[in-house]
Amino acid sequence: MHIIVNGHASYCYTGGKPFDAAKPSIVFIHGVLNDHSVWILQSRYLAHHGWNVLAVDLPGHCRSAGEPASTVEAAADFILALMDAAGLARAVLVGHSFGALVALEAAARAPERVPQLVLVGVAAPMKVSPALLEASLHEPMKALTMVNIFSRSTLTAPPSALGPGTWVYGASMALGRRVLASNRRVNLFHTGFLACDRYTGAETAMAKVLCPVLFLLGSVDQMTPPKAAQSLVKKARDGRVVLLPGGHHQMNETPEPMLAALKQFLICYKN
Repeated sequence: MHIIVNGHASYCYTGGKPFDAAKPSIVFIHGVLNDHSVWILQSRYLAHHGWNVLAVDLPGHCRSAGEPASTVEAAADFILALMDAAGLARAVLVGHSFGALVALEAAARAPERVPQLVLVGVAAPMKVSPALLEASLHEPMKALTMVNIFSRSTLTAPPSALGPGTWVYGASMALGRRVLASNRRVNLFHTGFLACDRYTGAETAMAKVLCPVLFLLGSVDQMTPPKAAQSLVKKARDGRVVLLPGGHHQMNETPEPMLAALKQFLICYKN
């Protein structure tokens, strides 16, 4: 479905169920050079088990119009505006990588509106190497290859992710190319990485978060290793950590363990 946010049509995948703002709601926020499709298992499961789901394409990405956010703060403002436009007074926020920083910042800006927060593959700070930043600007295909080598802990997906035996690396490369090509005016790769690299407010934001926080971290994640999240874990008022046996793309590398941890967290704290 499309929702008009700040005057532009924003695409949100609802998990195959009609949108119903009266249900408990979850907003899924993707990372750099991704879109709503990375949440396919989690969003569909929850949509078919009593939740209202919005897995968004961020502005200027794929099916969503508007100006891509150049900062984490601007993207957080968009998420809160999306909730307003959808008629959601409260929603659980689930974010991956860049999206985790966005979810964190949004929860800090409106703590009364976020009853639970899930941060997947998060780090503070989320610095990007100068070589990768440079490549994302001038040689995006080279940078995409680098990211997918560092991000992946497996070559084929287990059952229930994208389908048994899916070539995880190849699928991610194809998604990255598609997302990059979806905006010919703005380099979404470099813009997103620069926003991650320049964001310095994660610890300050966590100090303002009032809700329970679930940290889903890949035990062999080379992009955002678990140790890089520890400053946020320590500042969380009510935080729990689940180490998943994979790399940076937990949604399709370790889909079942991730979904199990997410379900348990949502049940424990659902109100």
